[in-house]
Formats: sequence, C-alpha cells, structure tokens
Amino acid sequence: QVQLVESGGGLAQPGGSLRLSCVASGFIFSSYAMSWARQAPGKGLEWVSSIYSDGSTTNYADSVKGRFTISRDNAKNTVYLQMNSLKPEDTALYYCAKGPRWYDDKSADYWGQGTQVTVSS
Repeated sequence: QVQLVESGGGLAQPGGSLRLSCVASGFIFSSYAMSWARQAPGKGLEWVSSIYSDGSTTNYADSVKGRFTISRDNAKNTVYLQMNSLKPEDTALYYCAKGPRWYDDKSADYWGQGTQVTVSS
C-alpha cells in the first residue's frame, strides 16, 4: 500500500532553516508528481509546493516563493522541502502528498501523517 513518511520538522528560530523529507513506498515514485501542504493551528489546509515526476518543473505558493525549495531524488523515493528564512507564520503541520498524475494538477490522492514545524524565538 502507499505510504508517505515525513521527517525533519522541529523548532526553528525566525530566519532559520529546516529541511523536510518524505520517503515514499508502495507505488512507482518516479511516475508521480509530489507536493507539500501545511495546516496552521485553526486554519485550513494550504498548498505549499509541488514538483513534477521528473523534477523538471516546480511550483510554489506566493507565501513561500523565494524562501522554500522543493526537490526529489527518484533513486531514493524521497521528496524534500528546504525551508529558509523561516517566519513565525510558517508554523504548521506539514504534509507530504502524492499526486495522481506525473504533472502537478494541485490534487493529491495520498497523504502522509505530517511533521510539525514551529518557528519561534
């Protein structure tokens, strides 16, 4: 069955960095787009970033553009989210998601359990 396991969350200071990882199993990882989304306390789910199956195209929410970088290693079945210049408003539960297609259509059919990111001094 499809499994997505996130890691790398934690506490960071404003202006700091964290790198999230998501290890996938149960499907042909290199055939599907992958995404990151987040949910802050008391707020709805927010799409953060997506990457095509071959890594050729990436997309970002305006709120993270220029600060976050999504990447993938298809040999390791892993997608990453490098988060720099973190702000308190980046505090959220971050989810890894598998897309139903090789390209990003802003949809997902499987989700991980999430990893908590807290940005605070």
